[in-house]
This record gives sequence, structure tokens and C-alpha cells, in this order.
Amino acid sequence: MKQLLLIGIGPGNPRQITLEAVDALNRAQVFFVLDKGAVKDELLQMRKDILERYIQQPGYRLVQVEDPQREGAASDYVGAVHDWHHKRATLYARLIESELAEGECGAFLLWGEPTLYDSTLRILDLVQAAGVGIELEVIPGISSVQALAARHRIPLNRIGEPLTVLPGRRLAEQSRIDNLVVMLDGQCAFAALDDPELLIYWGAYLGTDDEILIAGPLQAVRQQILQQREQARARKGWIMDTYLLRRPL
Repeated sequence: MKQLLLIGIGPGNPRQITLEAVDALNRAQVFFVLDKGAVKDELLQMRKDILERYIQQPGYRLVQVEDPQREGAASDYVGAVHDWHHKRATLYARLIESELAEGECGAFLLWGEPTLYDSTLRILDLVQAAGVGIELEVIPGISSVQALAARHRIPLNRIGEPLTVLPGRRLAEQSRIDNLVVMLDGQCAFAALDDPELLIYWGAYLGTDDEILIAGPLQAVRQQILQQREQARARKGWIMDTYLLRRPL
């Protein structure tokens, strides 16, 4: 049976990789890496740096392929995502069949935590449903949500209160916000909120040398976040950010 590891590598700082993840890196012979284009070469290099830093024995293979593109401007968001997942599933099935021999162990290095806002598990369900035999193992990682709270020195939850985590495109649907984390907000949905009580804890490139942290009343720091975010994106060509919105008790 072919083995496949999904290894959570944290939000960007190589020192935040767990010992379990290091052990998993040293079990794999083949690493599958998706090339997202020249703009995100830095992300690709960070994965390579992690392999060089933690793998004790040379001889592993790096299989680098171009990532299928998702139609970002599609009117049917869910349909576009499902189509993208099927394209990736076709690619992953081909890679596993052609690049991984029986008895070998392959791996994907996944940002943050593989079970939180990452599509790889769903895609591999499609791969297995297509008849590709793999033994799958997930190695948890530190999520950007955890890193955000740690860097701002705040607890994620408050006593007896739930914590909601949602994508930016669902933020406008919330009738009341008490304690809520937003991920994948490319359109800066927080900028449209007009609640004078809300606090925001925002972070980008968490755990890296380029880390940016801003916190305070949303109305007071909103423009600062928008400006810093735009400048950082223009400088690096990409941005990874998340934030927590909270109403004081």
C-alpha cells in the first residue's frame, strides 16, 4: 500500500513545526509541492527550507507541479471551488500513481493545520473514490488562528462563550458579532462593518520576519490595517492574514 502524509507545518515559522511533524518528514521519500507561480516563489522556497532543515538523511525526491487555477471571478463560488477540487484530484491521482511506488511514503506540506480551512483532505476523498489506493495519515500543525491569539497575547475563547470561525465572504451575514475569527478574507470584509463597540486583532505573515500585528477598536485602526495590508501585498506579491473580531464584555 502507498502511504501519504498530510503534514501541518504551521503558519510560516519553521520553529513552530511539531516534533511529530519532524518525525513524519523523515518518514517520507517523496514530497509533492504545488507551484503557484512566480509571485509565490517565496512560499515554495519556505517549504524547501523546511525539508533541508529537518530531514536528517538525503535522498528524498521533490515532485513539483503547477497548481490548477481556480476561477476567482466566478459568479458561482461554490461551483468554482468544486471544479477546482476536481482538477486537483485528477492531478493528485496522477502524481500518486506515477511518482509513488508501492510501499513508498509520500507527503504534502500544508500551511497551518490540515483540518482547518485546507482542502487537501476533501480532494483526497475524491482521489480515493476514483479507486486510487492510499493509506492516509494526518499530522496536525499550529494554525494561523492559534498563532494570531498567541502573538496578540489573548485567549481565543472567553468563559462560557462560543468562538465562531468563518471565511470573509460570510461575515456580512452575521447579525451580531461577539467573538469571531475570520480567515480567507481577500476582500477585507471587516472594512464594511460599522459597529463602534468591536475590537479587532489582525495579523499577517504570522511567525515570519515580515509579521504585521495591529489591534484596537475597529473604527480606529481600520484604515491602518487596509493601508498596511495593501503596502505589504504590493511589496511581496501575496499576503496571508487573519483576524479576530470581539465585543468587550
